[in-house]
Amino acid sequence: MNSASSRSRTLKAVGALSLAAATALLMTGCGQSSDSASSAATSEAAKVVPQKQTTSPSATAQLTEDQQERKTVLDATKVTFDDAATTATGEVAGSKLVELDLEGVDDEDNQSPSPTATGSPTGSPSPTGSPSPTGTGSPSASPGADGPVWAAEVAEKDGTIHTVRINAVDGKVIEARVDADQDADDKKQTADWLAQATQTPQQAAKVATEKKKGTVTSVSLDDNDGKGVIWQVDVVGSDWKKTTFDVDAKNDTIVREETDED
Repeated sequence: MNSASSRSRTLKAVGALSLAAATALLMTGCGQSSDSASSAATSEAAKVVPQKQTTSPSATAQLTEDQQERKTVLDATKVTFDDAATTATGEVAGSKLVELDLEGVDDEDNQSPSPTATGSPTGSPSPTGSPSPTGTGSPSASPGADGPVWAAEVAEKDGTIHTVRINAVDGKVIEARVDADQDADDKKQTADWLAQATQTPQQAAKVATEKKKGTVTSVSLDDNDGKGVIWQVDVVGSDWKKTTFDVDAKNDTIVREETDED
């Protein structure tokens, strides 16, 4: 009897162990199947996501033609408005800035002065005594060949305007000459406007960029429909859109603001 009971207990134990092993194998198989399915799903998702990212248009592709032109010119420009203004007025002793414009940015006429006008003997002398190579050097023989250019107009106290062109990459003066197309009335008007402008173009540019963060590409002195004079300031923002500010040249208040969406 004892021997039979012992064998019975042994068989029960073996059966229990076999059942436990089978259950463990079944559970492991289920887990592996679940993990495999999850891994496969993740792999498939990974294939889909990059395709969505690579097909989205780039920011550059969304720019208008005008915005792309601004971006191209400004990416190449190294000399700031302030530095160009200082260089321009330094070419003519006692002069004041009347206009400063970055060529190639929203120009109505992008044609640069002909090389013959720059290199001619009549255009080379500077009334301020600056060295003649400034106006006759080889860089001016091919305007724009060395990159963007700041085109400035500075005026003497009597209103005589001088044109100064500055390389916007290295800051060197390409050309400095008297504007030959002035008459007595033109000079008087320029002198009157400058006398009314108690605020500098740099101050006007600061007011504009405080209103809209960006790069100053143009500043010019103009009449405000008979209501005094204004500094007209163009600012290009990080979206490559241009905003024009009319800043009162007496008190630095913005009297008009307009954004070009193109």
